[in-house]
Amino acid sequence: MLHLTKLAVGVRDADHLRELQAERLLDHAPLRHRTRNFPRRRAEVLDGGSMYWVIAGTMMARQRIVDIIEDRRDDLTPCTSLILDPELVPLVGRPTRPFQGWRYLDPDSAPPDMPAFGAILGLDSLPTSLRQELRALCLL
Repeated sequence: MLHLTKLAVGVRDADHLRELQAERLLDHAPLRHRTRNFPRRRAEVLDGGSMYWVIAGTMMARQRIVDIIEDRRDDLTPCTSLILDPELVPLVGRPTRPFQGWRYLDPDSAPPDMPAFGAILGLDSLPTSLRQELRALCLL
């Protein structure tokens, strides 16, 4: 198994990413992220890999990658589409430096999913920006 990381450019928080993807899903199902380069390690990514989204400098959410296909953009230029499961899984979070394109992420280096006790303790009710700041300070 192998994961991918990608910057979510222009996205404020995980809720904003969820809203943007819901709009895209209505117009262009299945949910996809288009990119220029085709992953050479496709088989490893499709063996349970996820897209780890970096939002505002923090790896904050992930989505399972369902398929990787050759595709075309609206202007008919060739591209690669990463077909994503619509479920966005919140992460504990980890600060991440900016980079271009996508990068491979070893499963041992991936941040864990947000524990279920977050909902019990009321952490899910905190504003996203506050949760981000608490994660950046390693308090969550």
